[in-house]
Amino acid sequence: MQALPLAIMAFVLYLGAASWQGLTLLRRVPPRAPLVRALGLMGLLFHVPVAAQLLGQTPGLMPGLSASAVVVTAIMVFLLLTVSLAKPVLNVAVGLFPLAGIALLVAVGLPSPTRSGGLTPGIALHAISSALAFGLLVIAAMQAVLLGVQNQALRHHHTRGVVQALPPLTTMERLLFELIWAGMALLTLSIASGFAFVDNMFAQHLVHKTILSLAAWVIFAILLVSHHILGWRGMRAVRWTLVGCGVLLLAYFGSKFVLEVILHQG
Repeated sequence: MQALPLAIMAFVLYLGAASWQGLTLLRRVPPRAPLVRALGLMGLLFHVPVAAQLLGQTPGLMPGLSASAVVVTAIMVFLLLTVSLAKPVLNVAVGLFPLAGIALLVAVGLPSPTRSGGLTPGIALHAISSALAFGLLVIAAMQAVLLGVQNQALRHHHTRGVVQALPPLTTMERLLFELIWAGMALLTLSIASGFAFVDNMFAQHLVHKTILSLAAWVIFAILLVSHHILGWRGMRAVRWTLVGCGVLLLAYFGSKFVLEVILHQG
């Protein structure tokens, strides 16, 4: 199966869905959530075979950078499409869908290091919870960006354009913290299962990932506790969410990038 044609088809479909949703935010076209979901789902159907092919080339605990990016973005697209059926989070597709398409196109051109070893049930739990946690918290970060745009616009009394197309500010904030709570639950499971089931972290280059994941957990925990006790919200919540997601991004992809792209270690 040729990965490049599938990646191109997924990219085109993702771009079409993101473009329509972006034009909806700009109030240039009417909202068509079913259309955006349908295009996103078709893109995901082309996305998944590429993810499976790349993942099959790098079995084991730590798949390569390209395989990780493609698999995680597929999970993020699936989570967004699923959550959007119950919550008004589809605007995140404006950033997420092109990101997923670009990750696909880049990944099919990058070499994937081969690794040996299968997945035990405990390691599978760790890998799945890690990917789900990362996916939800990245969606939360994109939601935070939209919330930040909305918050700044309202502060300057700009009530037209994008602001009109977004849900009310209180709804946007509630969605943000719901996403963070769900992501934190999965991140907690991921960290706990990692300590319980992963052996020899130094040999598998997982120490930096673990330390940074714990740092991200602390950042999100402080945000959630402060929101509940001190009433943190608005731009402070946006900044803490983005910092936490940035640390988590380094945890998941920073060491892979250094090892595979800079140091060329398999």
